[in-house]
Amino acid sequence: MNETDVLIIGAGFAGIRALHTMRSAGKRVTVLEASADVGGVWYHNGYPGARCDVESYDYSYRFSPELEQEWRWSERYAQQPEILRYIRHVVERFDLRRDILFNTRMADARYDEAAQQWHVQCEDGRVFKSRTLMLCVGQLSTTKQPTFKGQERYAGTIIHSGDWPHHPVDFVGKRVAIIGTGSSGMQMTPVIAAKCAHLHVFQRTANYSIPAANAPVSDEEDRAVKANYRARREQAANSPSGLGFLPNKTSALAVTAEEREQVYEAAWNRLGFGFALAYYDILLNKDANDTAVEFICRKLRARVHKPEVREKLIPTGHAFGSRRPSVDSGYFEAFNRDNVSLVDVRETPIVEFTAGGIRTSAGELPFDIIIFATGFDAFTGSLLRPRIAGRGGRTLQQKWAEGPVTQLGVAVSGFPNLFIVVGPGSPSLLSNVLVSTEEQVDWLEALIRRMDEAGVTEFEATEAAEVDWTAQVQARAQETLYASTPSFYNGAEVAGKPRVFMPYSGGVRGYRRLLEQCAREGYTGFQFRRADGGEAAVGPPRAAVA
Repeated sequence: MNETDVLIIGAGFAGIRALHTMRSAGKRVTVLEASADVGGVWYHNGYPGARCDVESYDYSYRFSPELEQEWRWSERYAQQPEILRYIRHVVERFDLRRDILFNTRMADARYDEAAQQWHVQCEDGRVFKSRTLMLCVGQLSTTKQPTFKGQERYAGTIIHSGDWPHHPVDFVGKRVAIIGTGSSGMQMTPVIAAKCAHLHVFQRTANYSIPAANAPVSDEEDRAVKANYRARREQAANSPSGLGFLPNKTSALAVTAEEREQVYEAAWNRLGFGFALAYYDILLNKDANDTAVEFICRKLRARVHKPEVREKLIPTGHAFGSRRPSVDSGYFEAFNRDNVSLVDVRETPIVEFTAGGIRTSAGELPFDIIIFATGFDAFTGSLLRPRIAGRGGRTLQQKWAEGPVTQLGVAVSGFPNLFIVVGPGSPSLLSNVLVSTEEQVDWLEALIRRMDEAGVTEFEATEAAEVDWTAQVQARAQETLYASTPSFYNGAEVAGKPRVFMPYSGGVRGYRRLLEQCAREGYTGFQFRRADGGEAAVGPPRAAVA
């Protein structure tokens, strides 16, 4: 049996950061990674056109100024191969690979109350024991696999965008279907369209998108960012989204139409996701949101030349930003090509798969390759995939039967010494997830260090605190337009999943202040025990005391 101080599940961005931080704190650390290499979502999402929708300089680690200075990003929005190279560079630079076990998937985790330890069994039979279990499994890592009637009969190739093969896929001369028009579908469409014989895009819900305004990073731009990187990081940390964009403090309804047009035009051409902060009330007030919707839809219409397709691509029925918008590079223009067709499945539903393709209500379409760009079981899918049993053998699946409950998004009552990084109840996918990851990992490391200093061996959220925090998460969501729309934010895109709003919508800065307050007050909302089972207190970190 393998024993360690901290057992980390997942070697994506979060797991790599946790490994470096906990090892630097003097802990024995082991990382279990189900895949053959590091990278997490960036290892598996290798589809054509895959790239980050956060600017490269912000979608990177802040813990090492030396790393910031030495790494050279090539584009404003990096593509998947470059992001994966960056992650591998970090792993090699800090000698992290030696503590990672690849092709090792956790199957079962059980908390031993007497020993105050987690026992983790892997699918290959190996068992690990650890005082602390950290789940760094990602929010978008368990794919949502559709099952269509007759799917087993299809003789061609089926690929899911979230589990892309690690070998080239040849689209030349091929008839291709893409099912799904979220971020992955929008990113791959123009790339595949330029190669294949004909592409059919199957759309259920038209999606808002802001142009990426992507471009190569010049040497001058690189020098300018690196000369002022600390200030850039501080601005990101003190912004609502962790992207560095500060909201316009003016209401969209308090200015003239001419002024609003100028502000929107500037945001459209540069800000990406930051467009949602062009006015502070875009995500709070339906009338304000409508002004943004009118502008966006007018811009989208201008990008599509085919009148029979144009209106079908325009989002209706939901507010801008209430579902995760995309940042695209040429998606709408792709439908101007003669070899690209749109299938609106609300008008022309998929009836079944055949041996040669897909039959819709309008007839059969032949395909050589069908791509499922159907997204993920977001936030909880990867957390609930293994069996995780806490006190009394109660599983996390049982605990979360009516939706996830956490204290500050990092811990769960009844599951001692279990830490969740960027899980439900944290800013997670409503933020630059790298900023949220590093803030949580640093907070958790400070807590573990403080426990060691106080002779405490067990940490656990209180039930009252997690009930209160979960209620706060729901209340904050109700103050926004997020609650107005079925989306993966509230579990609506997975059949049978509880309809609970999962990320904290109070912003990165607000969330960090709550973490700091919790620590400053001696980690309120948590209970601590010594090795003999007696209750104990943990004071604030020394920095907080000072």
